[in-house]
Amino acid sequence: MKKKLIAGILAAGMALGLAACGGSASGSSSEASSSAASGSTAASTEGVSGAAASTSASSTVSAGDMKLVEPGKLHMATNASFPPYESTTDDGGFTGIDIDIATKIASDLGLELVVDDMDFSSVITSVQSGKSDIAMAGMTVNEERQKNLDFTESYANSIQSVIVSKDSDIKSIDDLKGKKIGCQEGTTGYIDASDTEENGGFGEENVTAYQDGATAVNALMQGKVDAVIIDNEPAKAYVAANDGLTILDTNYDEEEYAIGIAKDNKALYDAVNSEIKKLKEDGTIKGIIDKYIKE
Repeated sequence: MKKKLIAGILAAGMALGLAACGGSASGSSSEASSSAASGSTAASTEGVSGAAASTSASSTVSAGDMKLVEPGKLHMATNASFPPYESTTDDGGFTGIDIDIATKIASDLGLELVVDDMDFSSVITSVQSGKSDIAMAGMTVNEERQKNLDFTESYANSIQSVIVSKDSDIKSIDDLKGKKIGCQEGTTGYIDASDTEENGGFGEENVTAYQDGATAVNALMQGKVDAVIIDNEPAKAYVAANDGLTILDTNYDEEEYAIGIAKDNKALYDAVNSEIKKLKEDGTIKGIIDKYIKE
């Protein structure tokens, strides 16, 4: 899908409501088909602060009406290398904005969250094939993805940013022309950057897809690419962890995140979409976002 390049510094505020709480998530091995480079796994999250005792669903849809991979559980397909939305913990669990929101949704629906960690390129397929219930991986809604899944209303806004070395001669988006660019495979950053120049991209021959953001950033550190295009919050985390990197003052694009659900699972879609609306209105989502993003 054609995108416009956005110049200037854009505010990354996330206009959603007040404070948050939630339950815990347990894990099992993911059955999702993932690329050979990385196996799919699932494990327990550390859980969101607060009691998870409440299991009364705010949605009018009962758990019995929903198609679920496993009775009593909500399987979330994600790629846990996308901080602060989802990442692994030292004890093998998961943490992040998406994890906390999904945990709260599952708890309200009387379900237990199971995180299915896999390559990002397998997330949509896992839900389509019925191996996971929802796709939630800092996933931007676009026309191509809407052909495969139904998406809830958005729960967060995001900016696509560009990471470069501090001594780079790349100072703006326009300077990316003719440069080697790294992106995470399957992301809108890769799709847009690899498009033709006529459509606002830089040409497929100039863009390399990596398994995850960390691998793309490592390629930048090694001089294999000149820049990495990735969402702003993960970009800040990678720059903070790696000396010598910086983020351009001009942003690449603005996007919205939502949850993807199989098109033949209307009951689950209605229940999850109703939860997103409620959690936005009562301030829970804003509270979770503010917990991880201090701005």
